[in-house]
Amino acid sequence: MAAADRDNQKEFDRYFAELKAICVDNENTPTDHPEQWETLADFTDDLAEAVIGYQKALAKAEAINSKDHMSSIGYSMARLQVELGDTSAAIQSLEAAKVSANKIEDNELKTEIQQLLESLG
Repeated sequence: MAAADRDNQKEFDRYFAELKAICVDNENTPTDHPEQWETLADFTDDLAEAVIGYQKALAKAEAINSKDHMSSIGYSMARLQVELGDTSAAIQSLEAAKVSANKIEDNELKTEIQQLLESLG
């Protein structure tokens, strides 16, 4: 994040490549985790590619039934889907995130999900 904040593209690219390598190396191992993939998607410049990353992260969160991750990933993915003009997919992502959010304590995230959902409906 510091490299991104300093607009140091070379350093950002190096760290991004390291994160991607960690994700790939850990995939389908006991150290695989949705948060790795969510973070990778967060820093992916290509929005369509980022959505694919969030989908992968979401599948991993669902596999371990992590409601916190399912909610945050669904919300982040929906925001990108809105940017890409895919309102229908964004609404689906938000509705799933809202269901998952019923089981979490993060009231701020619950509110953000609801507000974005209402703005699209």
